[in-house]
Amino acid sequence: MKSVSHQQACQLLHNKFIVVLGDSIQRSIYKDIVLLLQKEKYLSLRQLRSKGEMSFEQDCLVEGGCLDEMHNGTEYREVRQFQSAHHLVRFYFITRIYSHYMHSILEDFRNGLKPDVVYVNSCIWDISRYKSSSINDYKENLRKFFNELNGILPKETLVVWNLAMPLGERLKGGFLVPEIEYKASQLRSDVIEANFFGGTLADAYGMDLLDLHFQFRFSLHHRTKDGVHWNAIAHRRITCLLLQHTAQAWGVIMPCPLTAIEHPQVTNQKSACESATKVAEDCCPTKRSSSGCGDEFSSDTLPDGCFNFENNNPRQQTYRPKAARTCRRAAPPQPLQPLHRHPRRNNADSSSPHYLEPYREHHHQQVMRNRHTRRHYAPYTQHGPTHDPPHGWYD
Repeated sequence: MKSVSHQQACQLLHNKFIVVLGDSIQRSIYKDIVLLLQKEKYLSLRQLRSKGEMSFEQDCLVEGGCLDEMHNGTEYREVRQFQSAHHLVRFYFITRIYSHYMHSILEDFRNGLKPDVVYVNSCIWDISRYKSSSINDYKENLRKFFNELNGILPKETLVVWNLAMPLGERLKGGFLVPEIEYKASQLRSDVIEANFFGGTLADAYGMDLLDLHFQFRFSLHHRTKDGVHWNAIAHRRITCLLLQHTAQAWGVIMPCPLTAIEHPQVTNQKSACESATKVAEDCCPTKRSSSGCGDEFSSDTLPDGCFNFENNNPRQQTYRPKAARTCRRAAPPQPLQPLHRHPRRNNADSSSPHYLEPYREHHHQQVMRNRHTRRHYAPYTQHGPTHDPPHGWYD
């Protein structure tokens, strides 16, 4: 698959308001996006495990977390926000797709700044931590959530519904309290049923779908020992999938650069980094994995230095005899195409945006359904302040 570099992520999400809604996996997605907007690094194991901390990579804890009582109950709250001169990313921890708390979040959108992108999922808590009829309640709450969301957000907002990722046979997550341990054996099947219903309903309401369950069905070695959460490599792959889909929905072409990503726990063993560097310099086909995924995605541990996503789809590779193969130096990565923004509606000089690439089904295979192209626009000024504004709600 294609990678998304730090520079590409910054340009793509320039002057954009991104909202992430969901559980601990969605929180790690938020953290990886925040990290990628600042540097070419992976999340550390400590960052993946932490929750409710006061600050993470220049973001701030707005509500809940360590400001309140830390627990694993359904009433746990955590609102985080990263804010810079040209980026705003916010995360809401939710344990149910529709509740009084979710209603208050939607009221924030109704009365405040409208997000440009919403990445949302809520499934495992919904079908495990509530009463026996939780699946039926989940279906009804999904209808309420999608109905209200469509009535609040403008048509230009891109909403991506992430299907829940595959669970392990033995679960040890914090949400699995002793009272519901008897549900652990059937929870894997319940997630598949909930994914099918949620994906079908989201498509009916015009949402975009990212099937993470399908995407990671052969990457289970990147799932952690608790059977629920995933490592930093998997979360960077999720971020790349989300940003690629966002770019295609906006008609933005993103080349695939060869990027080196530094892991925080770098050791003196540089074999993985040297191997990836050699592939980047020589671009030799014989160094590629025959499974369609790079060598870096076949291990449960992070590379000791750098990591490179490449488009190694076997169906797209043509066979060449070994004698005819030549190693050529890789071309330098091309810059991200400039974004064509839609000015404010009250601007007399406004003009329609020019889309660089049609948003068609055969161009994007990571989603179950593809929606129409979203208008690319900036909801607030493109000229940020000369210094980073203070932490807090975006005015």
